[in-house]
Amino acid sequence: MKAEIIAVGTELLLGQIVNTNARYLSQGLAALGIDVFFQTVVGDNAARIRQAIDTARSRADLLLFTGGLGPTMDDLTKDVLAGYLGRRILVHEPTMEAMERFFASRGSHMVESNRRQANWIEGSEPLENEAGLAVGNALEQDGTRYILLPGPPKEMVPMFEGPATRWLLAEIGAGAPLHSRILRFAGIGESRLEHELIDLIESQSDPTIAPYAKEGEVAIRLSSKSADEAQALDRIERMAQRIRERLGAHIYAEEDISLEEAVLRRLRTRRMRVSVAESCTGGLLAELITGIPGSSGEFLGGIVTYTNTMKHKLLGIPLAQLDGPDAPGAVSASTAALMAQRVAETTGSDWGVSVTGVAGPGSSEGKPVGLVYIGIARKGGEVQTHELNAGGNRDMVRIRAAKHALYRLWLALAE
Repeated sequence: MKAEIIAVGTELLLGQIVNTNARYLSQGLAALGIDVFFQTVVGDNAARIRQAIDTARSRADLLLFTGGLGPTMDDLTKDVLAGYLGRRILVHEPTMEAMERFFASRGSHMVESNRRQANWIEGSEPLENEAGLAVGNALEQDGTRYILLPGPPKEMVPMFEGPATRWLLAEIGAGAPLHSRILRFAGIGESRLEHELIDLIESQSDPTIAPYAKEGEVAIRLSSKSADEAQALDRIERMAQRIRERLGAHIYAEEDISLEEAVLRRLRTRRMRVSVAESCTGGLLAELITGIPGSSGEFLGGIVTYTNTMKHKLLGIPLAQLDGPDAPGAVSASTAALMAQRVAETTGSDWGVSVTGVAGPGSSEGKPVGLVYIGIARKGGEVQTHELNAGGNRDMVRIRAAKHALYRLWLALAE
């Protein structure tokens, strides 16, 4: 079965709301063995919704809508689909009664427009809304199946997982589900990763290999579709092992977690704590770490020493190290090493991590934009320094530098 997800809402087209429903539904349908080949976003316009239905029917067996089931006049999904299929709009009495009880219990009057949420398409299966008011619909006509779900995720998710999934399984039975594993990489770019795995990617069949990237990290999703879960997982594991043999030093997780969470887990396992000193990243490294719940157990704090004066006052870096004709300068391996050592000493942490470099837009100390030095200092041990040529604009340099610092700490924690 081929499915198309149609998200209805002008706010999606304008970028006012992120379409997280499509991602969730794609994963949910894959778990049921249903392939999603297309995703469409259409505004609150009857003619364009009809056009989207027309196009989707020509290339999919299942059309799954989200949004447009609410009380306002621009909530058009049920009305347009009913007209398209030549069916009437009726009132679903159980939903209407539930709405009347809802408003009465709060001592408020139900305005006429709210009644639209009890509308349903003649001959369809009503889908109960456990977390809201609007009833969903599921129906089949001329070999095409239609499911209408509300737009708010808190209503859409339970409706899909409950009545919509039950209806689908009753209609088509369980297909071969999709089994997947995520491999997450750091310290390597997307192009180099693809180069290292190009023969596997070009010859892929089952499992499939799907790389995708965001700044500072790359991931691969290995997927196998099979009714036999053990067989699918065995195929995935054999492919994962081939990838480990080539790029194992860059794989920081085999689950969908961030690099900063992987670092915190290693620190927690070793009962160690870290602190950071930042220059060009301006606190971004600390922000990434503290974005993980529970990070206070492993993260003692950070110092942003953006200027040479602050590097001297807060970290005690000698001015002769930072300024002068023969000084290494703030953007140097030796300064990164001192920053890492001093922040660890100042905070009493097991590890100190530093980042200093040129984020741009202009050069600094005659050094190019994108040049970054990272320091990794362990209490009572040697200090590592690493040079990174991050490239890109200011935002890209900052995030790449912060992620690379995390990667270098992750590696050092494994030693």
